[in-house]
Amino acid sequence: MRFTQVLCGTASAVVLAGLGATSVAQAQEADTQTIDSIIVTAQKREQNLQDVPVVVTAVGAKLLQDTGVRDIKDLTILTPGLTVTSTSSEASTTARIRGVGTVGDNPGLESSVGVVIDGVYRPRNGVGFGDLGEMERIEVLKGPQGTLFGKNTSAGVINVVTKEPEFSFGANGELTFGNYDAKGASASVTGPLYEDKLAGRLYVAARKRDGFNDVVTGRGPSTRDQDADSNFYTVRGQLLFIPDDQATFRVIADYSRRDENCCGAVQIRTGPTAGILALVSGQAAPIAMTADPYNRVAYSNRGAPAQIEDKGISLQGDIDLPIGTLTSISAIRNWRTDNGQDSDFSLADIAYRNKDGTNFSEFRTYSQELRLAGKSDKLDWMFGAFLADERLETRANFLYGNDYEQYLGRLLSRSAANPAGVANFIAALTGRAPNTTFTPGQGLYDRYNQRATTVALFTNDTWHVTDAFEITAGLRYTSEEKKLNTYQTTSDGGVGCGTVLTPAGQARVAGIVGAANAATVIGNMCLPWANPLFNNRGTKQTRSDKEWSGTVKASYRFSPEVFTYASFARGYKGGGYNLDRTQSSNGLPTGGSGVTPILDTSFPAEFVDSYELGVKNTLFNRTVLFNVSGFYQKFTDFQLNTFLGTSFAVRSIPEVKSKGIDADFLWFTPIKGLMVQSGLTYALTEYGNQAIPNDPTNALALLPGSRMSLAPKYSASGSLSYETPVGDSLKARFNIGAKYSSSYNTGSDLFPPKMQKAFTVVNGRVAVGSADDRWTAELWAQNLLNEKYTQVAFNGFLQGSSGLGATQNTYVPANDTITYDAFLGAPRTYGVTLRSKF
Repeated sequence: MRFTQVLCGTASAVVLAGLGATSVAQAQEADTQTIDSIIVTAQKREQNLQDVPVVVTAVGAKLLQDTGVRDIKDLTILTPGLTVTSTSSEASTTARIRGVGTVGDNPGLESSVGVVIDGVYRPRNGVGFGDLGEMERIEVLKGPQGTLFGKNTSAGVINVVTKEPEFSFGANGELTFGNYDAKGASASVTGPLYEDKLAGRLYVAARKRDGFNDVVTGRGPSTRDQDADSNFYTVRGQLLFIPDDQATFRVIADYSRRDENCCGAVQIRTGPTAGILALVSGQAAPIAMTADPYNRVAYSNRGAPAQIEDKGISLQGDIDLPIGTLTSISAIRNWRTDNGQDSDFSLADIAYRNKDGTNFSEFRTYSQELRLAGKSDKLDWMFGAFLADERLETRANFLYGNDYEQYLGRLLSRSAANPAGVANFIAALTGRAPNTTFTPGQGLYDRYNQRATTVALFTNDTWHVTDAFEITAGLRYTSEEKKLNTYQTTSDGGVGCGTVLTPAGQARVAGIVGAANAATVIGNMCLPWANPLFNNRGTKQTRSDKEWSGTVKASYRFSPEVFTYASFARGYKGGGYNLDRTQSSNGLPTGGSGVTPILDTSFPAEFVDSYELGVKNTLFNRTVLFNVSGFYQKFTDFQLNTFLGTSFAVRSIPEVKSKGIDADFLWFTPIKGLMVQSGLTYALTEYGNQAIPNDPTNALALLPGSRMSLAPKYSASGSLSYETPVGDSLKARFNIGAKYSSSYNTGSDLFPPKMQKAFTVVNGRVAVGSADDRWTAELWAQNLLNEKYTQVAFNGFLQGSSGLGATQNTYVPANDTITYDAFLGAPRTYGVTLRSKF
C-alpha cells in the first residue's frame, strides 16, 4: 500500500527521459543497478519506468542531496525542459515546462504547472521555493496531467513526495557553512512511538545568508545595503499509523516562515530619463551605473522587505477493501506573503509599496481527494473525486513617493531645448500649490476577496488487451465557480487627476501643452493609481466553468527491451480574474472614456491538446536506458500575464504551439559505483500568427509568430556520480551536474534588449565519510563557473517608451528610450556541509 522505497538506495540514477516516460530515478543498491530498479507512480500506482506511457521525471533522495536540490528552482539542473524563475519576491516564482507556464506576479492567475506536495495541490508555484525537507523523490510530469493530479495542470506537474516515518529509530543532523556568510542547520528524527502501529518523524531546519546584491539607498528612508538575502526556518512533523494489514494513515503538519529582503533589481540598460531621476533625487549628476550589471549593484531608496508564511495539515488514509483500495487525502492550508517594494528601482523616490499589513496575498485552501482503485486480470481501474475551496484575500497599496510629482512633471514637459523638463509643471497644469497634486504617501488601497470552489470527478483505467498491448483512458469532469468582491480606494480621492478631468481642467491643460498633446498629458496624470473613478468603487463578479478533460494512450511492447506508446491528452486550466486596476487606455478620447475603469476583469479558461509518441529502449543487459519521444501541443486562450508599464494585465492569447523532441540516456557503467546520465529537450514554443486581442496600446505587438519568453529551443542536462570505498572504513562520493539552455527572451513583451544568451550552469560536490554513513563531510559549489544570466528583465517604471514601429512585429532600436531592469540568476555559491547519521 505504501510506496516501495526503492528510490533511496546507495547508488543514484537519473533518467531524464522524454515524452512518454521521462524519468530520473535512483537504483536500489550498487549490485542491482539496472533499469528494473527504477519505480515511479506517475499513474498513482507503482510501475517500472519503462512500462509507463507517461511523461515523468522522478529524482530520488540521494541524487537530490548530491546535486544540492532543496526546492523546485534547484531542480532545473536535473530536468531539461524545466525553467523556474523568481521576480519581485520569492513568492512570485514561476515554473515552465517546455516553455509554457504562468507568470506569477498576479495572484489572480493559477499556474499552468501545478505543484503537489504529498498529494496536496498547492495554489501557486511559490510554495515550492523553500526548504522542502527530507524528500523521497520529486517527479516532474510533462504535458497536461489533470486526470490524476488535481486541477489546472495544463502544462505539467511538479509532484513532491517527502519521506514518511519509519519503524526503526533513526536520526540525522546537518551543518552548512558557505560564502555570503551562509549558515544552515537541520535535524531529523524518526522511529516507533507505539509498537509496530505508530511511528513518527520530525524535521526542523533554519538557514540564513547575506544578500547577493549590494544596494545604494541614496536619501532613503531605507538604510539596508544588501538585497536578495535568505532567512527562514521550517518545521515538519509526521505520524504514520498502521492499525492492521488493511489500513494505513499518515498525518503531516508543517510550518515555514521566511523574513527576507527580496527582490531588488539591477539596471541592465540606462535610458535618457536618468538625468531627471538624478535631478529630483538630489544627485549632482546621473548615477554612473556600473558597466557590468553582474557586479550586482542595485539602486533602491525603499528596499524590498518580504515575509512569507506557509502552514497546513493533511491526513492521508489508504484502506484495502474487498473491491480495491480506497485512498482519502484531506488538507487544510494557509499561505500568506507580505511585501514591500521600491517600485521604480532607482534612487529617486517615485513610487513604492509599503509592507505595513496593507500589501499582502493570503490563500486559505481546503481540499479533499477520494480514489478507489483496483485491478483484475485485464483491467486496472480507478475512480475518484476532488473537492477544493480556495479563499484568496489580496490587499494592495501603491503610493506616491516624495519625488513623484516633480518627476512626472519634468517627464511630461521636457523637450529638446530643456531635456530636464520644467520644475513644478504639474502645479501649472492643475492650478494647485506645488507638491500637493500627488501628495507623498497617498495612493491606492485596494481589496480583493476571491473564493473558488471546485468539484471534479475522474477516472483512469488501463485495459491489458494482450500481454504486449495496453490501452489507457482517463476522463475528468470539472465544475468550478469563482466569486470576486473588489473594493478600491484612493486615499487622496484622486485629486490630481480629478483636477484635469473637468472641462475647465482639460481646457487649461490644452492651453499649456496644445490640444494635440492634451490627451497624452491627461492620460499620464490619470494612471490607474491616480484615477478618481476607482475611488470607493466596489464590484462583484461571478464566473463558472464546466469542462471535460482527459487522455487516451496506447502502448505496445515489441520485446523485453523495446516499449512504444502514443497518447493524446486534453488539458484545461480554469479562467479567473485580473487582480489589478485596469482602464480602457492611457489616452483621453472624447468625454474622458480613455480613463474609464474596466468593469469586467475576467479572462476565459485555457485549453491544450497534446499529442505524444515515444519509444523506450532498455539495452545491454538492462544497464542502459535510451528513450526518445516527440510531442506536439496546441494551447488556445493561453493566459498571459504581462506588465504594461503601469499595471498587470491578463491577455488571452488565441493560440500557442509547442513541438519538439525529448531524448534521454542513462548508463549504469561496468565500473562499480559509476553512473552517467544525460537528457536533451528541443522545444519550439511559439505564439500563433493572430493579432493579440485587447491590446490598444500595441504593447504586445512583437508576440504574433514569435517564440515565447523563457522558452529556450534547446536545453540539456547531464550528471555523473561516482562512489568508491576508501580503505576499509571510508568511502568517497563525487557528483558533477550541468544544465545548458540556449538563448531566449526573458520579457513577456519580447523586447529585444531582454534577450538572454545561451548559458550553462554547473554544480559540483565531493564527499568523504564513513562507510556506514555515520558521518560525512561535503565540499560543494552551486553555479561553479559563476555563469551570469538573467531570470527576468522588465521595463523601468515610467522610464522611457518602447521602440515599437508603426507596423506590427517591428522594433526600431533608435526609438527605444526605456531603462531596463532585471532580476538576476544566483551567482556562484560554495561551502561545506557536515552530516551525521544515527
